[in-house]
Amino acid sequence: MKYLSSAQAAEKWAVSQRWVIKLCEQQRIEGAQRAGSTWIIPEDAEKPADARIKSGKYIKPKVKEDAGNGSTN
Repeated sequence: MKYLSSAQAAEKWAVSQRWVIKLCEQQRIEGAQRAGSTWIIPEDAEKPADARIKSGKYIKPKVKEDAGNGSTN
């Protein structure tokens, strides 16, 4: 089986190397292994889905307007 480094996987998936390492640490990449101080990822591993967004789109948080904003107009 062929393996990729975390940097190679990051380039392949268009994400940062730090993000790939974080996914490996969270055991979200199947077959990823620690080899000394580096992570190796199977060449055929799938990029995990982004679990930060459940709806599939970003939603801006609502900002409350401050009635007493200090303005004296």
